[in-house]
Amino acid sequence: MRHHRIAKKFGRSMSHRKALMSSLVANLILQSSIKTTLAKAKQARRDAEKIVTLARKGTLAARRLAASRLRSPEAVQRLFDRVVPLLDGRAGGYTRILKLGQRRSDGSEMCLLQWVESLNAQPATAAEAPEAAAK
Repeated sequence: MRHHRIAKKFGRSMSHRKALMSSLVANLILQSSIKTTLAKAKQARRDAEKIVTLARKGTLAARRLAASRLRSPEAVQRLFDRVVPLLDGRAGGYTRILKLGQRRSDGSEMCLLQWVESLNAQPATAAEAPEAAAK
């Protein structure tokens, strides 16, 4: 019996599911918005919220855990440098899901998974912040 089992299986093996979710979360971090099915987005949202909460600690151990889960050095770098400072004041709820309707081929419910705060609005470095505010 599947008591208290939240995760969906998606018709994949366990290793394939882990790779799928790792890829979705890494791409969410790198691109700040991904288009996927609703079921995958709901599971990726859980994983993304947990990885941001882990990254907010800012320790070396947290960085290593994030690297092992994301499997992408660029995603880990961006997570700690851009995403965590952007979402610093929030107590949770870092992502949003916007429904887009059904896919034409098979009728799957499609959606857009993105960060609540826009990564594009934030300057790339802290040195650029006063200049952007002055304009």
